[in-house]
Formats: sequence, structure tokens, C-alpha cells
Amino acid sequence: SLKENYLHTSQWVMINNLMSLEHNMGLKRHGRLKVQRIKRGWVWNQFFILEEYMGSEPQYVGKLHTDMDHGDSAVKYTLSGEGAGSIFTIDEITGDIHALVGLDREEKSYYTLKAQAVDIQTGVPLEPESEFIIKVQDINDNEPRFPDGPYSASVPEMSPTGTYVTQVTATDADDPTYGNSARIIYSILHGQPYFSVDPKSGVIRTALANMDREVKEEYQVLLQAKDMGGQLGGLASTTTINITLSDVNDNPPRFAKSIFHLRVPESASVGSAVGRIRAHDLDAGSNAEMDYAIVPGDEGNLFDIISNGQSQEGVIVLKKTLDYESKKSYTFKVEASNTQLDTRFLHLGPFKDSATVRVNVLDIEEPPVFTKPSYSMDVYEDTPPGTIIGSVTAHDLDATSSAIRYSLEWHMESDSCFDIDTIEGTISTNEFLDRETAVKHNVTVVATKVTNPLLFTKVPVTVNVMDVNEFPPELAVPADTFVCENSRVGQVIQMVSAMDKDFPPVGQRFFFKSPKHLRNRNFTIRDFGNNTAGIVTRHSDFQRRMQDVYILPIVVEDSGYPAQSSTATLTIRVCSCEPGGSLLSCSAEAIFLPVGLSTGALMAIMLCVALLIALYMSQRRHKVKETLMTSKEDIRDNVIHYNDEGGGEADTQAFDMGTLRNTHSHIIATVNKNAPLLSSRGKVTEGDAEMIREFIEHRLGDSQQSYVATTYDSLATYAYEGDGSVAGSLSSIEESWVIDDSGDFSSLGDWGQPFKTLASILDRQPPTLSKES
Repeated sequence: SLKENYLHTSQWVMINNLMSLEHNMGLKRHGRLKVQRIKRGWVWNQFFILEEYMGSEPQYVGKLHTDMDHGDSAVKYTLSGEGAGSIFTIDEITGDIHALVGLDREEKSYYTLKAQAVDIQTGVPLEPESEFIIKVQDINDNEPRFPDGPYSASVPEMSPTGTYVTQVTATDADDPTYGNSARIIYSILHGQPYFSVDPKSGVIRTALANMDREVKEEYQVLLQAKDMGGQLGGLASTTTINITLSDVNDNPPRFAKSIFHLRVPESASVGSAVGRIRAHDLDAGSNAEMDYAIVPGDEGNLFDIISNGQSQEGVIVLKKTLDYESKKSYTFKVEASNTQLDTRFLHLGPFKDSATVRVNVLDIEEPPVFTKPSYSMDVYEDTPPGTIIGSVTAHDLDATSSAIRYSLEWHMESDSCFDIDTIEGTISTNEFLDRETAVKHNVTVVATKVTNPLLFTKVPVTVNVMDVNEFPPELAVPADTFVCENSRVGQVIQMVSAMDKDFPPVGQRFFFKSPKHLRNRNFTIRDFGNNTAGIVTRHSDFQRRMQDVYILPIVVEDSGYPAQSSTATLTIRVCSCEPGGSLLSCSAEAIFLPVGLSTGALMAIMLCVALLIALYMSQRRHKVKETLMTSKEDIRDNVIHYNDEGGGEADTQAFDMGTLRNTHSHIIATVNKNAPLLSSRGKVTEGDAEMIREFIEHRLGDSQQSYVATTYDSLATYAYEGDGSVAGSLSSIEESWVIDDSGDFSSLGDWGQPFKTLASILDRQPPTLSKES
């Protein structure tokens, strides 16, 4: 019986190698408490129980028993652990274990419990607590399942027998280690004789060779999975596999007809579509892609064919213009071929086909045609009106050969500058053209058929107005620049450039030079290219004491014909600079003498400086430019200082000493270029001295009235002092003016406006000046 089978398989009774329970017997021997070791009499490992029990009574699991149980109901059995009391129950007296509910192995395959045998009276354990397992035994209660079904697969058409298609796998929740409940066998219920399946692995392969996609593309296979090794009574399930035959290039393209008739008007433009042809290919996708080509021939060179990859059509386009009067039809062959070939099927024949195309040209009355797509004409500016500058020509290509009439299409007012002969097509000027106003004119000429005025053609004509070299270049030069006293020989002190209003502004070549009749000993002009030049020093001994301003004429000439040139003047000031070239000062500065100079000598120098400032300011006020000497350099301001000290006659190299031989006054001579005072003998006469004195007084009066009097004269200063000098003292106030030791210089203001400024500089406390000063 089933109960006996479980009792047989659960040999749990008493194994001697397990631990024994120590039991206190309470016996006293010779007055001592004796402890007796009791040998364990029972042990069990596991029980088995069938899943899915459907009986009305609780299912018997097994029995617990100990050797200490003599059947007198003195032993009590207890049960604890997983499911104790809820799933499993035990008879406390007999030790019988029952399952109260049906179990499912797929939910839980085993339970772990603990058993204990105790004395029913005292509750003292008779054996150590033991652990055992109740294992749920599997029955075939789960059919195989396809977790990913239904399935889809593909295999190339024309595949040989046994070609792998796909593999499917079914799962069974039953115990694979016990019996055949989870042993699955696969079989095809529907889909033969095209496909087969391996009964153990579930691999599906082709069973029929050369299946053609063009005949049948999709197949549906019904696959069964059965457990119990496919035996009778096993559980089974099915799934569907949709198998598609993928395409291979096993069909060549074919034209539906052998000749295609197309028509095109002779007025069709180059690149326009003439017509479409198509070859059919039973294949799909890239295997059906075709290339179309025109078979080389004399009549096919006017056309081209373009392959449309989406529609698989060949579009015939026009490569050259057609003329019905010259040729009325064209015949050529077109070939269609697959772009991708499969070498396995080349034996099926050539994968291309050809057809004949006949193109008929339709006669169309066309407008006139110009000999050129556009015209360009050149004319010089200021050309007299009525001058013919060019012509246009159009023809009627039709058989009627109509006469042509020409006209101008006006878009703007400037188009009225031209006229056209309506019969000859010659274009002439209506007025003078100015390149500076418009460099070019865009004119539209219209050619119209006399027999059909609705047919006309337009052509653009560009009239380029060429430049006449009428403008001289203009020098882009600053008003003035400076040169450092410590400049080196060959140093570039200023860059200059030029511009020209003539055409073209880009590409002009300018040349920079000095005037031919002048040779400047101080500066030269060096051409650096790119229409720029540099002002370069020719020596290094520039001194403001000797000359503080230079005038440099610069000539710039263009490369046109005839050449045009202009002259500009650059003012160069001599300035004091730092060793690195940084500008310090360009104004007149006081030259401080050694500390050992007497107070009178220092005052004389300061008076001289003040006088120079006054003369310079008065000269700036006048617009009439005066110069000391006539020079090729066109010098505007030339200040020469002779600041020698001691016996003046000892210096005989700088100037003619006879000039100083005037004992009546101390001469500061300023000579106007329009009234030269020095005679050719180099000596000053009595009359000359009187003229010089009057001129100085006139200039002093101008300088006292305004500080901004402009001076364009040349001032020569002879500053000799001492007993040995014929000129005597430089002071214009003679010996009568004595400096007060108190340091009060306010009395200098009696000599005029410039000396008031000098007094305010020398005085420690600036004097109170009048509103006029």
C-alpha cells in the first residue's frame, strides 16, 4: 500500500551513532546522586508526500517512534517548523504525521520540521530534538509551455534541404530530475513537407529544396511540445512559427515591350525629361534595383537616361537642343541590368534586357535666338553721343525665317544713355558717360519676330565704362610729423600712402619721390611697395637749437596714361625724445647754463628766449608767409641760433663777423623773403640796419597785442656777450636795468606783454596781472 511504501522509504528508526540523551534518574547509590546515560533509540531523515492530493481524508506522511515508547501512552510527540500545525499535524500519542492540505511541488518542493519525544507526565525530553525534511514528490501536472511564442523566422529562398531556419524551446515546470514529467519531445503538426524539426533540440530546418519566393513567400508551421518523452498520457502544447522566404536575385529584369515611342517638342530645354521607360524584375528590394544605359550609337548621343531607384524607372533626358528642321526623329537602344548579382544563380541567364526607344521631334514655332547668351561692350567715359559701341545679332531658326526687330527694354533712367538700331542691332551712346557716376550699365535688348510679335527673346548686355586717367593721386599724409634729435641715419619717421579716384581703385600703382628741382639733404623718400612710402632720415644730427622745423615736399604719381601727379607738403618738427623713441617735447625749452653763470648772463638768455617767443607768436598772426632765405627746400620756418659765449670774434666759421659790426644796437635780424636785407657782400650797411630795426619794432608791436600771431619768417639770432664781442650785450635794456637782489622781477613787465609772462615765471610769487594780460 502507499502507506507501507512511505514507511519503507522513511527508515528513520534509531541509528546508534547519534547523540544520546542524558536522563536524571534520581537514584542514590552509597549516598551519592547517580547520572545514567540513556542511549538514543530513534532518528529519522526525511519523508515523502505526493503533490496535488485530492482525497477527502488528510494524507498520511509517516510515523515517529522511539524505543522508549512501550505503548503505554507515556510518551508524547511534538512537531515544530515549516507548516507545523497548519499544513502538517502529528498525533501526540502514536506519532503519526498527516498533511492537512494538498501541496504543490512547483510552489514549494520541501519543508523542514523538528520533532521531539517527551515524557507525557513530566514533559522532560526523552530524546534530543531532531530535524527532518518532508519532500513533496512531483507528479506530471504541468504541460510544456512556449514562453516566446508565436515565433517569426526567415530563410532565403532557393535554399537547399536542411538549411537552418530557427530554434524554439519549451519549458516544463515539473521536476526534471524525477521521472519523465519534464522530458519534452517536439513535432510538427502542420507545415510539412516544407520544414522539419529536431524532436529533442527544437531546431527547425528546411525539408524541401529550392522553395521559390516568387511562388510562395510565407509559411506557417504548427509545432507541438509533449512531455513524458512523447508517450501516451503525456501533456502537450503547441505554438505557431511564421516563416518567410527572403528574396535572392534569381530573376533578371525584363521589358514589357520591345519598343517605346516618345515625343518631345523641339523647344525642349537641355536637361528636360523626354519620357520614362521601365523594366520589371520579380525580385524585391536591392535585388530588383536596375541601372539603365543607352547603348552607344550616333542617334543616342543627344539623350541621356537616369535610373530612378525608387520607381525602378529609366528617365530619358535631353543632352542637346533639338531642331525639327534638321532632324525629325531619333532611334536608339536602352539596356536595363541588375546592380547586384548573386553568383549562385548566374547560370539562370544574363541578368539584363534591352529595348528600342524612338523619339519623335515635334515642330514648334520658336522665338528668335541670339548668337550669344549675353553681350559685353566697353566704352571710354566722355565718349561723344552717337558713338556706336557694339551690336547684337539674333536669328529666326524656323523655316519661315522671319525678319527680326531690335529694341531696348528700359528698367531705370540710366538706360536712356543708349540707343539701338531696330534693324541692324547696333548700340550707340545717347549722352556722355561718367565712370565716377556709374562703372557699368546693364541693358536688356529684345529681339522680336516681325511675323509673330508674341515671339521674342531677351538678352542682357553689359556696357563697361572704361576709365580715363583724369584724376591725380592724392597723398594721404598727416599735416605734420616729428623727428627725434637722437634719430639714427636711415630711420623711418613717417609712413605715407596715396589714393586715386580713377578706376580701378584696386590695382593702382603709385610712385613717391621728391621734386626734381629740389634735393633735400635731411630726408629722403623710400618706396616700400603696396602703394606706401616712408620718410627716412639722411643724417643723425638734428638739433632744435639750430632748426626746429623742416618742410618736405612729396610728389606722388600714378601708373595711368597719361600719368597724373600731385605734390603735398609735410611739416617735420624736431623734438626731444627718450632713448627708446618716445616723444618728450617739441616746444621751445630753456637751456639752463652751468651754475657758475652770473645772474646777468642768465637774465640775458631768458630775455632772448622771451623775445623769440614773442616774435614767433606775432608771425603766426600774419597770413603773409615770410622767409629768411630763398631755398630749394621751400622752408617755411627756419630758426637759426648762434649761442656762443665769450670773445665773439673767435668764431669765424659759422657766419661773417662783419655782420655784427654795428656798435649802435644789438641786432636781432628777421628778414622777409620778399625784402632781402643782406647785400651780396655779406655785410650790413647803415641803411640795412635801420630797416632791420624798424622791422623788429613792427614785429614786437604785433606780438604784444596777441600771443597767436603767426610767423612765417626766418629769424637769425646773434647772441654774443662779453667784453670781446663787437655786438656787446644781448640785453635791449642796456646796462641801466639792474636786477634787484630781493628777487623782484615784476619790473620786467614794463617792457611789454611777453616780458610780463617772463616776470611771472621768474618771480617766486606770481604778480597780479591785469585782465588784459
